[in-house]
This record gives sequence, structure tokens and C-alpha cells, in this order.
Amino acid sequence: MSSAHSAVATAGSVSPPPSPVSSAASSASPVSAASSTSASGASPTSGELLEFVRRTARDEALIASLPLDPEGRTWIRLDGPGGSESWLIGWPPGTGTGWHDHADSIGAFTTAAGALREHSLVVRLPTDGWKTLELTDGVDRSRELATGQGRAFGRNHVHEVLNESEDAHAISVHAYYPPLPRIRRFSRTGAVLRLEQTESPEDWQ
Repeated sequence: MSSAHSAVATAGSVSPPPSPVSSAASSASPVSAASSTSASGASPTSGELLEFVRRTARDEALIASLPLDPEGRTWIRLDGPGGSESWLIGWPPGTGTGWHDHADSIGAFTTAAGALREHSLVVRLPTDGWKTLELTDGVDRSRELATGQGRAFGRNHVHEVLNESEDAHAISVHAYYPPLPRIRRFSRTGAVLRLEQTESPEDWQ
């Protein structure tokens, strides 16, 4: 994950898939951080992705290699286990992803520096055919992920990730399997969730 062939992007309108949103990514060869196969040689599980991002987050040289920008998120694409997609992301103070999901991909992320806040919904949204949904009570969850803390999630996980600090960057590592086929982005007003756009890999790579 620390080779010279990494992709770094700042300031733009789209974001990287990892919990992605707020820059435009350019394509390049991913950086190698660890073995590219899961322990079993099969498709990686969410637990294996979590173990990978935690291990990667402890790579001090890699974390220090990420250029940080005061205005927008920056990122480097990494080689994840078993053909998964992985990203190292820098979050300036006050930035976030907005509400989104990861379609049929499972995933995991962990905070390598600073702290991040995740707001999530414990509900599975319809796959297609809707523009506006009214959420029921009790579906909201919120957690702070301090340095070294992470979480795994299943398919169709809906969340937003924020750096709520007023003066400190955060850095995180994310992994998804299969590589993200699309990201759906939502806006939210109270209990009303609205589908705003669907992005494909061409939008962020």
C-alpha cells in the first residue's frame, strides 16, 4: 500500500466508494497492502475484510503516506483480500459522505487516525422502483469510531460517515466485496429518505 503507483484525488463532485463522497478520483494502479487472497482462498467474508482493514490501519508508514488536504477528502486505492476493493481515505474536519448504500457488496472500515461518526439505518431498503420512503421509528443507530475501532456490515447497508472534529483530520481504511457495482446516494429530511442518484464505478475511478 505504499508504492508510488497510488491514486490520490482531492476536491471534486464525486467520492471514492469506500464510504465515499466529496472528491473526484483518478484511476491508477492500486497500492498493495497485504495478501490479495482471503485466508480460505474463497470470497472474503465481512469478518475477513474487518481484519484486513484493522491490520492495514496499523501500518504507520502507509497512513503517513496519505496526502491530506484542508478542503476535501483524499484517498489512495489499495489491494484488498480475495479480489476486494479497498481504500485509504483522509477526512478534513467537518467533512462526510452523506447518506448512501453499497448495493450488493459487503464491507468493513476502521479509523486509523482521529475519530469518525457513523449514522446508520437498521432497515433494508427496496432494491429498485422507489424515489421516496418514510422511515419508521427506531431504525436509526449512531456510533463513534475512535482510532483503532471499526465495523463490518452486510449487503445494502445504509449509512453516512462524518468527521465531526472542528480542527483535526481523520484517516480510515475501507474494504468491499465484491468491488462496488454502484452506490446509491440519498438525502434525508426527518423520517423521509429520498433517492437522489445512483453512481457507477466510472463516476469515482
